[in-house]
Amino acid sequence: MPREGPASLSPEELRQRALSRWDNEGGASAGGPTRATPSEAHAAAAPLTNADLVQLRVRVIALENLVIALLADASDEQLALAREMATHLSEPQDRVHHPLTVHVGVQMTDLIDRAGRYRSATASQSPPAARA
Repeated sequence: MPREGPASLSPEELRQRALSRWDNEGGASAGGPTRATPSEAHAAAAPLTNADLVQLRVRVIALENLVIALLADASDEQLALAREMATHLSEPQDRVHHPLTVHVGVQMTDLIDRAGRYRSATASQSPPAARA
């Protein structure tokens, strides 16, 4: 049976498919959750050096700031969708979430709130094409 492509799915189905990959900490890979057990994945990964951890931290901070900048210019519908996803992760309804997943939802809400501080600044600026 052929798999449904993203073009044939509704936005709600795409959203649910993306969220379901995170429900079991499987990640956002195109093929769904990884097949290796956590101990196999850990054994295959090289240990991180201090330099690796510093670089990872720098990249995460950079990505957080990029997300904040993008959210500051997002539409109300996009912000509502981001909040919905954050709520889905941080407030388990009918299933048990991993504590880190709950924390991810809280962090997402924080990023959305931080972007709100910049929304009035981006809304008051004219689009680049309209500037002289």
